[in-house]
Amino acid sequence: MTTSANVTWQEGVVDRAQRWDALALRGATIWFTGLPASGKSTVSAAVEAQLVREGRPAYRLDGDNLRHGVCGDLGFTAEDRDRNVRRTAEVARLFADAGVVALVSVVSPYESARQAARELHERDGLRFVEVFVNTPLEECMRRDPKGLYARARAGELRGFTGVDDPYEPPLAPDVELRCDDVPAAVTRVLEALDGAAAALGG
Repeated sequence: MTTSANVTWQEGVVDRAQRWDALALRGATIWFTGLPASGKSTVSAAVEAQLVREGRPAYRLDGDNLRHGVCGDLGFTAEDRDRNVRRTAEVARLFADAGVVALVSVVSPYESARQAARELHERDGLRFVEVFVNTPLEECMRRDPKGLYARARAGELRGFTGVDDPYEPPLAPDVELRCDDVPAAVTRVLEALDGAAAALGG
């Protein structure tokens, strides 16, 4: 949504249905949420690899990667976290509209922001699959691959999700992952993706 009255949406010559039919593609967004170090990036990368092996265009939008570019000007206040999710959702929507499966891996700690991302896609008739990587906080702290939990607990990082900033678990995720079996997780996510496609008739 724009705040300017001086811009107009420009329609192209080719609409989505024509593009998807011509390219034999069906776009969607798979949104991975969970605590830092829960395994979101690991599972999303594995899903991306499987989709590409199957000849299905896919692209991973990882939270850390996005903060090197499109979200590089944002901090970690509640407002900036919401902006981060909103921008990521808009980018994912464009990928999905183009016929690509966008794999979003972002902590996205607030339920309202994730719901807004879903509604953005559903409003445009695009598939949206929310995957909750439900790894216990204690396990995430044990893993701590970047040392961020340790720094947050030592007071060196403020507003870190899971330490001094809340994480609101999804109320009704499409998929909830609780195990470290990555191949099994990939299978469950792809089943949900194909199920969402069937529900939308394509």
